[in-house]
Amino acid sequence: MNEINRQDAGASRPTEQAHREETLLPAVDIQEQNDAVHIVADMPGVSRESLVIEVDNGVLSMEGEVRITMPEGLSPLYAEVCAQRYARRFTLSREIDSEAIAARIDNGVVHLTLPRRDTHRKRRIEVQAA
Repeated sequence: MNEINRQDAGASRPTEQAHREETLLPAVDIQEQNDAVHIVADMPGVSRESLVIEVDNGVLSMEGEVRITMPEGLSPLYAEVCAQRYARRFTLSREIDSEAIAARIDNGVVHLTLPRRDTHRKRRIEVQAA
């Protein structure tokens, strides 16, 4: 977990105001392998088109939006569903090859693979007999 650090400033948990866009922290799982770190983020309702993932100056940013549209001619009497914005940021260590990060989204679940640079991968040293 030394490869990334959370940066959750600016995001909040949902409030109870209807039809107001909220910024939420998506729940994430982070797993590691010898050659990569994997992040799985839960962003229900976010489409591939509204998802933006960027790396800038060692910071990985994920942002996605869920838009709620009211059918024409209808006005809300009661509404609990609101437009939402998801945002999460992570500071990457130098071990991560930011040029090789891969991302995919499947039913609102974002999967990121952050490969480690070859120089930072664990490797076994062959021991020679004398």
